[in-house]
Amino acid sequence: MSERRSALCDEDLTAAVGDLFVHDDRLRGMEVKGEADGGVVHLTGDVDEEADLARAREVIGRLAGVHAVWDRVRVGGREPLVLDLGCGDQPQYPTNLGVDLRRTGAVAVQADLSRALPFRDGCADRIFAVHVLEHLLDFLALVDECHRLLRPGGVLHVLTPWWRHVNSVADPTHVRMLDTQTVKGICARPGSPRRWSPLHVGNDGATVFADLTPVAADHQVPATRSARFFD
Repeated sequence: MSERRSALCDEDLTAAVGDLFVHDDRLRGMEVKGEADGGVVHLTGDVDEEADLARAREVIGRLAGVHAVWDRVRVGGREPLVLDLGCGDQPQYPTNLGVDLRRTGAVAVQADLSRALPFRDGCADRIFAVHVLEHLLDFLALVDECHRLLRPGGVLHVLTPWWRHVNSVADPTHVRMLDTQTVKGICARPGSPRRWSPLHVGNDGATVFADLTPVAADHQVPATRSARFFD
């Protein structure tokens, strides 16, 4: 997709999200705004309950052209605690808590992402793992750490090069290649106590996007939800 077409699609998608908050009975009256950038809808504002934000994510995620739904929404007046793993020089949002092995101005906590992370269980509302998993031989260990760190209802945002795009192999530090089907395997690993439910999974031809929420080991993801994202 050309840069101009991408910008026009984002403009149209932003307008569609705005219409939902004005006209859709499920979202009308929420003090939330959404802006699309590269097919990722960024939500800001305030909601009273976590269920309100979850409903907004679900409804917006059904719009054609949405690859992921990220947010900086306050719930009950509280700012979300967001861990940004492998943030490098640039966290996804300025207020994120940057975590990286290399010390930069954006890093608040220096840590090796291939090992246990120095945070307590259930501490985070959101975790970003943007262009991280493809650099790790055993990225499932980090995914399990994210499951431990997220509170119930929290969200893990993953972004990684699609295995068929040149970006996946152009960087010699990439040691793994991923697909949306890889995300399917992450969500339902046989015998694993740390399982995930997909909120949204997308692929724009260059990048795989996934928004995942932790669930109990015995949780059964509805077949209709899996069918939206996976073969």
